[in-house]
Amino acid sequence: MTITAESIPGYVAGTWKLDPTHTEVGFTVRHLAISKVRGAFETVDGVVHAAENPLDSSVEVTIDVKSINTNNKDRDQHLRSNDFFAPDEFPTMTFRSTGIRVEGDALLLDGELTLRGVTKPVTLKGEFAGIAKDPWGATKAAANGTAVINRHDFGVSWNAPLEAGGFLLGDEVTITIDAQFALEA
Repeated sequence: MTITAESIPGYVAGTWKLDPTHTEVGFTVRHLAISKVRGAFETVDGVVHAAENPLDSSVEVTIDVKSINTNNKDRDQHLRSNDFFAPDEFPTMTFRSTGIRVEGDALLLDGELTLRGVTKPVTLKGEFAGIAKDPWGATKAAANGTAVINRHDFGVSWNAPLEAGGFLLGDEVTITIDAQFALEA
């Protein structure tokens, strides 16, 4: 797969602002070693600086960790504590890209994820979904991606042992992003 400005219908170099009403940043983590807990962050901000060569573009995303929602009020309060996100000290999680590359049919967005004051390299495997004009004339673009991180790498290590052995929570967290951006005029 080759990516050039000419190979992307409607491609426009410029600044693209994240559309939070059409974006979801979610996650899954093993629970009780038999199922998964899903959640999302409801307050997300971001920008894509689209270069003339799409592979030279950059992405910056900021997430308010207090906006976590797992559809369980008590669990969400625990996630907002020092056991997990410690939002009073570290109110945001950020991702800043360091490069975009293509490997076979995969589009990879390399970057640095900062969570709880710890910055680690993370690669999102993604897909560019395309560019379209909405009914009001705004130019929109969409992309999605997935990455797997080890929560302990970021100091998120709280857990509880299970009576039958093992632990309440898995170590790996799958992050999924479905994002839409609007071209700034």
